[in-house]
Amino acid sequence: MERTAPEQHKLVSAWRSPWVLGWIALVLAVLAVNLTMVFFAISTNPGLVVDDYYERGKDYERTMASKMARDPGWVMRADIPTDIRAGERSTVRFFVVDKAGQPVTPDAVRFFAYRPSDASQDFTVDVTEEGEGRYVSEVTFPLAGIWDTLLSATNGNDEFNLGKRIHVQRP
Repeated sequence: MERTAPEQHKLVSAWRSPWVLGWIALVLAVLAVNLTMVFFAISTNPGLVVDDYYERGKDYERTMASKMARDPGWVMRADIPTDIRAGERSTVRFFVVDKAGQPVTPDAVRFFAYRPSDASQDFTVDVTEEGEGRYVSEVTFPLAGIWDTLLSATNGNDEFNLGKRIHVQRP
């Protein structure tokens, strides 16, 4: 029995080709992964954002110029240990002197710790005066990783800050 020409060259649908199916599956997988990443980026953003960001930034230039005009020239230094471990108490010291090197006594000193990857872990600790121009605080970081710290000295309506990024080690 002889075959006729149309029977010998039956066309196979492109949708049955494993190459076409493989490329379609690859495109769908990439699209699914991208959509998943977009979903998690929107729903779990822990960024450090304040509620009144616009109001706080609106007069930044004027605020900074007035602060610089009132700057008393204090020199601030923080003594933060390099071997801080999560869950363990650490002692943080803070020193404030004026232009002449004499100790300064601000109205209040506070220690702020900000977790860049999780704003819910941020905390504030009051700092006590250890001596003239010397302040101390006992701090316990709840998690290991990178932390942004800020020591703030307020004198009247003026606030002077010293920031430092630290790495807290695992217990």
